Amino acid sequence: MSLNTAAPSPSTSAALPTIAFIGGGNMASAIIGGLIRQGHPASQIEVVEPYAPTREALRKNFGLAAQPEAGPALQRASIVVWAVKPQTFKDAAAQAKAHTQQALHLSVAAGIRSDSIAQWLGTERIVRTMPNTPALVGKGMSAIYARPAVTSAERQSVEAIMASTGEFLWVESETQLDAVTALSGSGPAYVFYFLEAMTRAGVGMGLTEAQAHQLAVGTFVGASELARRSHEPPAVLRERVTSKRGTTYAALQSMEASGVSQAFEAAMRAAEKRANELGNEFGS
Repeated sequence: MSLNTAAPSPSTSAALPTIAFIGGGNMASAIIGGLIRQGHPASQIEVVEPYAPTREALRKNFGLAAQPEAGPALQRASIVVWAVKPQTFKDAAAQAKAHTQQALHLSVAAGIRSDSIAQWLGTERIVRTMPNTPALVGKGMSAIYARPAVTSAERQSVEAIMASTGEFLWVESETQLDAVTALSGSGPAYVFYFLEAMTRAGVGMGLTEAQAHQLAVGTFVGASELARRSHEPPAVLRERVTSKRGTTYAALQSMEASGVSQAFEAAMRAAEKRANELGNEFGS
């Protein structure tokens, strides 16, 4: 795996070709917003979105006139980003296939394997990526897998697209994307889950909800930044803030006794399993 943290310069994004999005929801909007911030012209973005309120949001937020269904306008796109729900991908592909034969295809749909996408679209030029919702604020973490037919230049175009939403890394095996889904794809929900618990505990100990929330969020942000900058593993960082028989020690001992670590790992395994099941359920 290789990690890239650099955002593209405006000139890099502006050099991208016309990009079409099949689906205009949250993840598509995150990528579109990132591209436009980096200098990619809205006039070189096409969107297909069947839901009228979402089309209106795209018009209001980005000045985009999204289409309710796939049509000839897609033919000018050199890259097609698939931001659809797994259960709708196959039908959406059938509608768009005739208009996207010459394009590189980038899927952000969870679970749907590239073999299925290749069969539905009749092309081997397919890239899969698993971003997460912090992409909405430019702090996303994505993993990317490309089929062998994807060229080096096409990989660079994908990097420019995904870098506009945050960091990314490449994986060599497509099966690793199920693990990525479980770790970073679903990861923001785990953070929110812990924030909820910490906030409830803070309120129970006498803080206001606003105070507890601010303290919990600030702690996550600060600890994450410390982990990011450090060359040492989290275990070492944890040990450094844990005094024997101190308050942190008491809290960690309680979590260990409750099996929190094992339960957390089991939860991630459940997410990985479900990602694999999605490919079986909705793939070809």
